Amino acid sequence: MKVFSLDEYIMHHVLNSPEWHLPFLPAIHLPPPLSLHGLMVILGALFLVIVFCGVYRKDPDIAPTGITNLLETFVIFIRDDIAVHFLGEKDGRKMTPLFCTFFFFILTLNLMGLIPLFATATANINVTGALALITFGFMILGGIYKNGPVGFFKAFIPHGVPALILPIIFLVEFIGIFIKAFALMIRLFANMLAGHIAIFALLGLIVVMGLVALPTMILALFIFLLEIFVAFLQAYIFTLLSAIFMGQMYHPEH
Repeated sequence: MKVFSLDEYIMHHVLNSPEWHLPFLPAIHLPPPLSLHGLMVILGALFLVIVFCGVYRKDPDIAPTGITNLLETFVIFIRDDIAVHFLGEKDGRKMTPLFCTFFFFILTLNLMGLIPLFATATANINVTGALALITFGFMILGGIYKNGPVGFFKAFIPHGVPALILPIIFLVEFIGIFIKAFALMIRLFANMLAGHIAIFALLGLIVVMGLVALPTMILALFIFLLEIFVAFLQAYIFTLLSAIFMGQMYHPEH
């Protein structure tokens, strides 16, 4: 009889896999190069396409209700309080679709990971790295497009800096854009991974220690509810920081 291993139990539920394990059903072997987290990304994207293209109903003559009203609340908040606030009226409205995509896509993947049928794709550093790379690309290419190559590099030179330390400041500011993208990647990945590890660790203790550890179910439930809040929070933070970082590159004078 195989001995229960808590660390294997935890890793089995948080790491990427070539198989999709469904409750009470045989494991589904995914065709390469598709992996479990890759499948979650595809399912999350398809879900958003269905919601916004099929369920969402926009009629300028009728006040939005139901799911349309809920989605518009988030969209307007992202447009007015994030995009326009940090990038200005013109650039903010242009970039609103990107920030809405960030928010809803990350939120969907985060919440999918809390459903036993699915896995948490945002607990995979490759997924969060790809999202951060998009922000990084808009920071670099968007900054060059907005201000030109010379203006882009001028953004790394603060006004009033003595010429003696100017090379050091320039280097620090230039490296900073890579650090910002790296921070976006690590923050989302670490928060989603840590929460799931905590939940599965508490559930695994019940198997290891029996009824003595049953009160940990209450703590696991509390962390699960906290993870729902974290799912929204991390989607918001990623979107907010992306807007701030892009705004710093598009409008360095501010």
